Amino acid sequence: MAPADVAKIPTTIVTGFLGAGKTTLIRHLLENARGRRLALLVNEFGDVGVDGEILRGCGVENCPDENIVELANGCICCTVADDFAPAIEYLLSRPQKPEHIIIETSGLALPKPLVKAFDWPSIRSRLTVDGVVTVVDGAAVAAGRFADDPAAVAAQRQSDPALDHDNPLEEVFEDQLLCADMIVLNKTDLMSDAECAAIRAQIAAALPRAVKIVATSEGRVDPEVLLGLEAAAEDDVHARKSHHDDEEEHDHDEFETFVLDVAPLADPERFVAKLAAIAERHDVLRMKGFFAVVDKPMRLLVQGVGKRFRQHFDRAWRPGEVRAGRLVVIGEAGLDRAAIAAAVA
Repeated sequence: MAPADVAKIPTTIVTGFLGAGKTTLIRHLLENARGRRLALLVNEFGDVGVDGEILRGCGVENCPDENIVELANGCICCTVADDFAPAIEYLLSRPQKPEHIIIETSGLALPKPLVKAFDWPSIRSRLTVDGVVTVVDGAAVAAGRFADDPAAVAAQRQSDPALDHDNPLEEVFEDQLLCADMIVLNKTDLMSDAECAAIRAQIAAALPRAVKIVATSEGRVDPEVLLGLEAAAEDDVHARKSHHDDEEEHDHDEFETFVLDVAPLADPERFVAKLAAIAERHDVLRMKGFFAVVDKPMRLLVQGVGKRFRQHFDRAWRPGEVRAGRLVVIGEAGLDRAAIAAAVA
């Protein structure tokens, strides 16, 4: 245990499926931190750090760029010793230690193994999990993106008990819910009141314990609501059930990611429409990236969940910066990379 006179630094784990709005929620948190000295640890599934770059662009005085650590091309729930612990050591070595640490997991991460890492003596003595916040893309769930038909599965299993109908997407989604201390039901602006109420009920029914559900859009949740939960999740991690409790380790072989280089765009609207069509045709889960636009000094940020896309110019290209476009593509294993690359070109 930490000495009684040494307060542990609270840490909030922000998890949620691909494109749920984790980065948007954290950006809102940074911009409304009211003087809190924050640090961020951002993990992405893929070797292009889109989310970390977005957060570095906030320009928030109490979370300078050197307080933002990015771990790309790997899931920190799988690489605790190699990546997570050294990143924490770096943040705690800063001249001014952070008052609160925010960890954004990749959309494919299972939060429970990360919570378990806080039981390591070198971490437990200095940090505590203030809370696990799970962000849910309400509109995607309402569209059945991450939900199976229980009646249909039961009927199929009854007719052939040897069949395995496990859905890895559903398991990741449920594991993120089951570990939560708070659930942010995001993108309610894309849902009807009836859909919002139905998804709230569906989530509540899946939880074995009472967890606060906060409905919002654009990740706009007051930091006073998100921070200070004092859950000490590392102390009751065994009560947070998971589909993977009986596994000694887990991997992400059900998913794959790759990156495509993209030439400067002459028509951004047409390009985004093309991406939406590709996502629907090839069942791509997530696309995101930065792009150059012909005769424009600004960099274009594009993000898509399924066939829903949004884009905006996030900042000017810096002097000497290579104006190269790169698109991150994430989906279930078996994506036709060649076909997707040909369609993007």
